[in-house]
Amino acid sequence: MAWFRARFRAHDIYEITGAALERRGFKLLLADLDNTLVPYGVPRPDEKLKAWRDDLSAHGVTLFVLSNNRHQSRPQIFSEALGVPYTGHAGKPKTPSFYKAMERMGVTKEQTAIVGDQVFTDVLGGNLAGVSAILVEPIRLAGNPGRYLRYAAEVPFRLLSGKGERL
Repeated sequence: MAWFRARFRAHDIYEITGAALERRGFKLLLADLDNTLVPYGVPRPDEKLKAWRDDLSAHGVTLFVLSNNRHQSRPQIFSEALGVPYTGHAGKPKTPSFYKAMERMGVTKEQTAIVGDQVFTDVLGGNLAGVSAILVEPIRLAGNPGRYLRYAAEVPFRLLSGKGERL
């Protein structure tokens, strides 16, 4: 059951500050794209997201998009517009994409966290890779009945995630 529990929990990415990550020794923040950074289908980052990226960077934390999106152009176009490295079609919760991102950025597992909205991909993958997982609420569920079912199955793990530890 511990594999499905995030170390930290936040309402959204904007509750996660560069200062908090720096205090905990994180240098790399892997981030899910859809429903974590932006709603599904949003093609480019807005100024608020760019400012958040800048806050992370000012505290020595690199933002890295780690997306399961099967369309390579989606994470590529978005990440390039945001000015951050990325891996598309990451295959989370499998761990190779986590390890490749850490190697590429020259950091250790202890210096890495992942933020995402899904327990069975982002949190599980982070835990399997040995990095700290931060679970956020999905930005929007509308439009896909399968998402409602998946998130419903995650409720017990969401309730157990982040107990006692704040960023």
